[in-house]
Amino acid sequence: MTEKNILQVCPFRYTLNVLKGKWRFAIIYSLLKKNTLRFKELERDIDGITARMLIKELKDLEKEKVIKRKAYATVPPTVEYSLTEYGKTLSPIIQSMQQWGEIHHKEIKTIKQRN
Repeated sequence: MTEKNILQVCPFRYTLNVLKGKWRFAIIYSLLKKNTLRFKELERDIDGITARMLIKELKDLEKEKVIKRKAYATVPPTVEYSLTEYGKTLSPIIQSMQQWGEIHHKEIKTIKQRN
């Protein structure tokens, strides 16, 4: 199914297609916390991500206009990443997910303590 067909079928599925995978939310979360990060800073901030995967996800998020990349003419090259104004609109979603995660973690911990 093409992106156009996904959007026509369901905007929710289109959103999932844009934000798919386990790394994109982590990247967005890191950039929301710290505003602007260099590649290595992002790589260190996101536990478990490989450089190759981070490059791929950053390119995809840039293509979707969620993040912006700013390169400086330095040696070695310096590249910074930040959320676009459009990307920042994901903040309430990320905050809601974090709150849900905290509540869910407490709930599961409580259930395990009872057993």
